Amino acid sequence: MDRIDKILKHPVFIECIQKNETAEKDRIFCRHNMAHFLDVARIGRIINAEEGLSTETELIYAAALLHDIGKHMQYAEGIPHEQASARLAWVILPDCGFDQNETDVIIEAIRGHRDERSACEKGLKGILYRADKLSRACFCCPAEGECSWKEGKKNRSLRY
Repeated sequence: MDRIDKILKHPVFIECIQKNETAEKDRIFCRHNMAHFLDVARIGRIINAEEGLSTETELIYAAALLHDIGKHMQYAEGIPHEQASARLAWVILPDCGFDQNETDVIIEAIRGHRDERSACEKGLKGILYRADKLSRACFCCPAEGECSWKEGKKNRSLRY
């Protein structure tokens, strides 16, 4: 996973992780940090295997690592974070060795990770959507009562 290691060391990625942490330091709800990104990646790999899909591991990890890196821009500028994250990913992915086709697939997944229509898709977009939602431990969250997520999106049981 050499290309994933390059993402982790990319200066734009590192800067975004730090900005997300600063923006969310007092947040009581789920955070958009490395622990979340890795949970999404690992759950995405499990979904990929369980459903007999053939999405490459590096694509799953790249999408998971990058899908929320623009969250700080949503807080500061009001840009929906899936759009901000996609824009940032366009800078990072080619630098890390992803070709145009791979970049397009990853960007599409990032843009669609909040769109409920992605839930049933069998490609990377669907994997990312489902893994993102399943990564959240709503069933034991102390802030769950104040959370604005729709009831149907909340993860009420432990699956992975």
